[in-house]
Amino acid sequence: MSEALKIILGIVHIIVCLATIIVVLMQSGKSEGLSGAITGGAETFFGKGKGRAIDKLLSKYTVYIAIFFAVTSIFLYLVLK
Repeated sequence: MSEALKIILGIVHIIVCLATIIVVLMQSGKSEGLSGAITGGAETFFGKGKGRAIDKLLSKYTVYIAIFFAVTSIFLYLVLK
């Protein structure tokens, strides 16, 4: 049972790590990073507030994923200890 738990937690942790990287890269920074490239045309089509709404949503997702990352890290530490 313990080996299966280690493997499952390891896979979940890797998925959470990749999700963190993707969500952070999609956020626009000072130089309008990847989010600006993706939603740049959509802002002119859907209105000016759409880009800000997407950035706010991505920021909220970043917080949730970061918390989940911390939880999986703690569980991995406890299981591998």
